[in-house]
Amino acid sequence: MAVSIRLRREGAKNRPYYKVVVADSRSPRDGKFLELVGTYDPKKEGHNSTLKLDRIEHWISRGAQPSDTVRSLIKKNKKSASGAPVAAATEPAARQPEPEPPTESKAPDAQTES
Repeated sequence: MAVSIRLRREGAKNRPYYKVVVADSRSPRDGKFLELVGTYDPKKEGHNSTLKLDRIEHWISRGAQPSDTVRSLIKKNKKSASGAPVAAATEPAARQPEPEPPTESKAPDAQTES
């Protein structure tokens, strides 16, 4: 059985979302698969994929062939895992609420009664 690591399309029309699966190469694109090993959202900016690299390495060592797109996703995820986290670089830092400026307490004006 020839095994491949490829994308399985999910999501709505004009809003693709993919799951990275290990499947028999003879099965249809969205058909039966052996294992789910990650996700990929092409519409999302920055770090847009999550992969179980240990499981992918396991399947590659057993002879599975990744598709071209999955190969590039593996390369990106390995680079981000070894270096600085990509997610931290692309997501804005959590905003701390700014302290309120001290309010000046004014003494009530003395009103003259006439």
